Amino acid sequence: MAHKVLLVEDDPFLSSLLGNRLKKEGFDLSVTHSGNEAVKTLKEVKPELMLLDLILPGKSGFEVMEEMNTDPQAPKTPVIIISNLGQEADVARGKELGAVDYVVKARMTIDDMVDKVKGFFGGKK
Repeated sequence: MAHKVLLVEDDPFLSSLLGNRLKKEGFDLSVTHSGNEAVKTLKEVKPELMLLDLILPGKSGFEVMEEMNTDPQAPKTPVIIISNLGQEADVARGKELGAVDYVVKARMTIDDMVDKVKGFFGGKK
């Protein structure tokens, strides 16, 4: 069975590019484009991993993670943050909120991101 991944990214180009690659690699992918949609989809889909941008319409990625931590209805889904915010304070806050990894978009290729997702699942799809 394919691993369920939720991609939360408001950039249509990046979400399409990364989304298509993850689907091609065999992942069961859901995509949302805002923080509010992310929280709703998280509860409905119960993904095994969430790729979360921080700068989103509605709720920020940080607010999504805060809600995941305080809402007993929210699944405890591991989060890999994918963001252009690369400041130490942002990385530290992401880790404090429970992110398992933090990726600065400008320093990663699509291949790197796909490999990171595969690596999270031990290389298995």
